[in-house]
Amino acid sequence: MAEPVFNTLTLIGIGHIGSSIARGLQAAPGTVGCLRIYDANADHLNKARELGLADEYHRTAREAVSGADGVILCTPVGTFAALAAEIGPHLAPETVLSDVGSTKQSVIADVSPHLRPDTRFVPAHPLAGTEFSGPTSGLAHLFQGRWCLLTPTEAATDEATGKIEALWASLGARTARMSPAHHDRVTAIVSHLPHLIAFTICGTADDLADEIREEVLQFAASGFRDFTRIAASDPVMWRDIFINNKDALLEMFARFSEDAQAMARAVRWGDVDYIEDRINRSRKIRKSLIDIKQA
Repeated sequence: MAEPVFNTLTLIGIGHIGSSIARGLQAAPGTVGCLRIYDANADHLNKARELGLADEYHRTAREAVSGADGVILCTPVGTFAALAAEIGPHLAPETVLSDVGSTKQSVIADVSPHLRPDTRFVPAHPLAGTEFSGPTSGLAHLFQGRWCLLTPTEAATDEATGKIEALWASLGARTARMSPAHHDRVTAIVSHLPHLIAFTICGTADDLADEIREEVLQFAASGFRDFTRIAASDPVMWRDIFINNKDALLEMFARFSEDAQAMARAVRWGDVDYIEDRINRSRKIRKSLIDIKQA
């Protein structure tokens, strides 16, 4: 039987992504010797215990990471600095520390100052998720065929990075390495901007007069329903993402705004060639996603 990737792995936070990792590891026995869970929310921790998501459940982060050779931060990125300060002194030598945050430059800036030189920090970001949250929302198959992006720090050894890659492979994910800055620009356009637009559109609909708003909800077409699904995502998590990746997000928003204004001008002046070109280019992107099985 192959050796486990981690003898003891601690998940800090047992929301949607954390519980999906736990369920995925249950479907991949032998990947981890012992799985521990810590969550500051006692109800979440109790629910995780009730669901049998781990081998051990801890009420303090310090206790949860003690002696573990792997630790993954699965909470909103805005909590990372405080968590790192709390657990940093108690991590065992050569512990591999990772995360699932949607921003990387801010995560590295927040976490690294609290770590000893012998902590192997390998930031990661699984490009998967639903609008649901909490321990009961975990899906064992959530990461199947999805990408997990890694941005190893200077403290990360090849061995440590390989362990994180192996862990995500056991969950069915594909992995790629890139710089933190490149990661943040990529996710700004493929994830963060679409969420910002969805929240804004739903806010606009909510601001309409009561009678119109009721009709918007009653006769909602599939396009609007898609936006509401995205907009139902966790508000704390997305607040933290927007603030912590604001430079890349605002850059992409500025480019989007210019393109949206160009499309509005085309509609105003009946520029059918421009409109059809934009629609056809969008169709090509959709086909490309289907072809590479990312739709």
